[in-house]
Amino acid sequence: MPDFDLLITGGTLIDGSGGEPRRCDIGIRDGRVASLNPGDDATAGRRIDASGRLVTPGFVDVHTHYDGQATWDKHLAPSSNLGATTVVMGNCGVGFAPCRASDHETLIELMEGVEEIPGTALAEGLPWNWETFPQYLDALDGMPRDIDVAALVPHGPVRVFVMGERGIRREPATAEDIAAMQRIIAEGLAAGGVGLSTSRTLVHRSASGEHVPTYHAATDELKQLGAVLQGERGHVFQLISDWEDPDSEFDILRTISRATGARGTFTLLDLGNKAPDGTPMWRYHLNNIESAQAQGLDIRGQVLSRPVGMLMGHPASMSPFSRRPTFTRLEGLSLADKAAELAKPDVRARVLGEANVNPHIFVQIFEKRYDTMYPLEEPINYLPAPHDSVAARAAAAGRDPQEWLYDYFLGNGGTNLIYIPATNFTANIPSLLRHPYTVAALGDGGAHVGSICDTSANIFLLTKWVKERGEVGLPAAIHMLTRQPAELYSLLDRGLIAEGMLADLNIIDFRTLALRTPHIVADLPAGGRRFVQDAAGLEVTIKAGEVIFQQGAHTGALPGKLLRGNRPDPRTAT
Repeated sequence: MPDFDLLITGGTLIDGSGGEPRRCDIGIRDGRVASLNPGDDATAGRRIDASGRLVTPGFVDVHTHYDGQATWDKHLAPSSNLGATTVVMGNCGVGFAPCRASDHETLIELMEGVEEIPGTALAEGLPWNWETFPQYLDALDGMPRDIDVAALVPHGPVRVFVMGERGIRREPATAEDIAAMQRIIAEGLAAGGVGLSTSRTLVHRSASGEHVPTYHAATDELKQLGAVLQGERGHVFQLISDWEDPDSEFDILRTISRATGARGTFTLLDLGNKAPDGTPMWRYHLNNIESAQAQGLDIRGQVLSRPVGMLMGHPASMSPFSRRPTFTRLEGLSLADKAAELAKPDVRARVLGEANVNPHIFVQIFEKRYDTMYPLEEPINYLPAPHDSVAARAAAAGRDPQEWLYDYFLGNGGTNLIYIPATNFTANIPSLLRHPYTVAALGDGGAHVGSICDTSANIFLLTKWVKERGEVGLPAAIHMLTRQPAELYSLLDRGLIAEGMLADLNIIDFRTLALRTPHIVADLPAGGRRFVQDAAGLEVTIKAGEVIFQQGAHTGALPGKLLRGNRPDPRTAT
């Protein structure tokens, strides 16, 4: 018999610890790293020559929204095809369990509005072969897939399950409501949920435009629900907030962590706003984190390696014109026919003279901010210069920016898109990434499928901040993408290449590593469209010893599993 199932030779190992690269062969057996010194005479069922390539752990992405997609899709793209081998979903208080049959539409509207996943795709794709959260985990467990998934218990569905219409209307929870929610959360955690998530942001709304059930939920409610968490089991409390009162909001995290030992984590972006004392809010958050850590409370900010980037245009789910009455009457036409109609002078005049009716909040915010819009070009530039904006190009042409944009969208058969670096468009990104108590995340895989494709932020960290700018060292960057997020969720059997650890690996040609521009595919249930993205140079992804992607193509292997709770380090477990 061969010594190993798979032997990787000649590669430069960056093991995820932050340590220096080293030349190392890897022997893999039974889905785990069996040897880092297999010897020249070692035999294997399969060999991969990684000469001139980097060998890293598979990426661990702790902020995704595959809650629906994971129930119908075996391939969790655009995460698995971009090097992720483990994802955590159920973030931001939204998900699909627990849920009574009578509330299916409510949770679909909630996910459609908050995370911009087409309601038609969810309605057709979700099997709804569950009611409780444990049953939902069982449904996930029975679905083969390419990578591992873990799930947080989402506050929103729990609130709706217990309180019904009162929860949807955001009425205060009674003592009985809170006790019932605590029982449901405890059951979900016992079944394998990795923590509890909630949202307290104005931007999160249902498809009908209503605030989410958890928006402005009483602070005391959250503290009581968080009390169910158990730090010794690796539980995490995840929060997104508008930080209207940053100290009060942070105290939710602090109180839960102090009472339970659970880790706390929250969305931390540089929005350009300031705290009450005048400190930049991102720095104020880091100060609070450092203070909490000094008190023994493990609270960490989730940061994004680039701006939150929206994509708009006729192929996308929205544009500055998409909710104007004349435009909406063209829905149902093919893209080519729609572009032909929009090119007619009389149609053009009507659309330009109208206002959007009940547009998505993204459109409400950005529809006339032409200085923040940038034509999407190949290769995509996630940090564009002001002179490339729609406003600047229209001014250079001596034209009205709205008219310039309208005509630009008609180019290339109506397929032209704009990129809007909506938030986190800042020079402080490297400082946020390098902070010892932040975690690289917020790619939102599975969400905002028609307007945002940020899942590739992991690759961007390597291409922009390591290779191009030199702001982050390569070993440190790999640590940020692998072991650091794995430790946040106590998934200690991965994120590190060492003997006994899971054989979750990427083989990367760092010289050619580059992101390709996102493109639209219509592969969701009911023909729903979404953005996906690929990368050059990401040559092989291995999950539990099986090659799942090679040269950008899926191999058909489906070794992924549902993770129920934390995972001990196999090197120290008894």
